[in-house]
Amino acid sequence: MPAKIAILGWGSLLWEGGEEFDRWREPWQYDGPSLKLEFSRVSDSRLGALTLVIDPKHGSPTTVRWCLSKRQDPDDAVCDLRCREGTTLAKIGRILLGSSRNQFRDQESHEAIAAWAKTKNLDGIIWTDLRSNFQEKVKQTFSVQAAVSYVKALPAEARAKAAEYVWRAPDVVQTPLRMALQKEPWFSAPRS
Repeated sequence: MPAKIAILGWGSLLWEGGEEFDRWREPWQYDGPSLKLEFSRVSDSRLGALTLVIDPKHGSPTTVRWCLSKRQDPDDAVCDLRCREGTTLAKIGRILLGSSRNQFRDQESHEAIAAWAKTKNLDGIIWTDLRSNFQEKVKQTFSVQAAVSYVKALPAEARAKAAEYVWRAPDVVQTPLRMALQKEPWFSAPRS
């Protein structure tokens, strides 16, 4: 019997999946599990912009999006996500119900994902499981004030990337940092 594997998404995966990744998934659904998210990861690929990650300490509960993978083998679905994210297998979270091959960083998120998966009759769930690296990269403890100061100090091109990422995040992602940034006069919304 084919496995039903769900992919969780909350950031650029939703709007920049990429042709190869997108061809192996079904449309995004809006009723995923509630996970604590915050813009607390400094992204090298986005010129230092802050990106969304599961952040058990600073995150705000957010209902994330999900889609079914068209893959039958969970390992293939994991590889699709790993390739799209340009990361290692160690940074792809997974819960394969009835298996001992689960991999995750945060117990609270694991429990929320597993409980949600049972309500959807899924066999497995995968997600990008990056951690906050703000303190490591910025040399300051993460706080809204520290993060706003960090983004303000970025060079113009990097600040534009940061703004684009925050504005493109789904509306359901309402974190303290997002709300603070969007109140800043210099942090204008993109023009249609």
